[in-house]
Amino acid sequence: MNGWKRQRHNTVGTVTPAIQLREVTKRYGKGPQAVLALDRVSADITRGTFTAVMGPSGSGKSTLLHCAAGLDRPTTGSIRLGSTELVRLKEAPLTRLRRSSMGFVFQAFNLVPSLTVEQNITLPLRLQGRRAERAWLGEIVARVGLTDRLNHVPSQLSGGQQQRVAIARALVNRPEVIFADEPTGSLDPGTAGDIIGLLRQAVTDMHQTVVMVTHDPVAAAHADAAVFLANGHIVSGMASPTVERVTAAMAGLRGAA
Repeated sequence: MNGWKRQRHNTVGTVTPAIQLREVTKRYGKGPQAVLALDRVSADITRGTFTAVMGPSGSGKSTLLHCAAGLDRPTTGSIRLGSTELVRLKEAPLTRLRRSSMGFVFQAFNLVPSLTVEQNITLPLRLQGRRAERAWLGEIVARVGLTDRLNHVPSQLSGGQQQRVAIARALVNRPEVIFADEPTGSLDPGTAGDIIGLLRQAVTDMHQTVVMVTHDPVAAAHADAAVFLANGHIVSGMASPTVERVTAAMAGLRGAA
């Protein structure tokens, strides 16, 4: 399957996808040593949904996320955030769009060590020359359980707390889409469950759109849908994933590799 779309059951009429990819190819290098990471991938991500992107190592899932988020440019194809075509944007407006319309959560947290929790959370706004809305900041800080940690620096936090900071930072500018790349990869299972629960809450309670790369069937089971890649292609999609169904699908992909 070269494209896949997940529609919410309560969607009425035509809704512009949060993210739309059309015939996206990404090739690294040239000549016989070139690596084809994505091969004519097409997909829609519906607004207000939680999508897990899965596949074996080297399947292209992180490349897909990075291209969709404008962190990497495809070799060919079209990528839209809402109605905005990312591929045509020059670097400066693309950077501004990422800061204003996207949130990011990565495995490595990517916090600034010298900044406090509050300063890390509000960094995307300060880079835009904007002030934080105090009521909104207070709400997201409370939701991620960091109200009593605002004056701490990252070295004073656990890994799970640092990832909570990253989630709050991703939410602070009210983005159109939150991209999460293996957000629980460095966390213990209990803490990982808490982090996935916060991302789920962002979709259910705050009406965000979340796209998450993960290898973990337990994490994927919190999503509305899962998309499976192999050898740079989207090969299948699954609505309402469960641990058992995702595990079986991943085993099948590894067996076919």
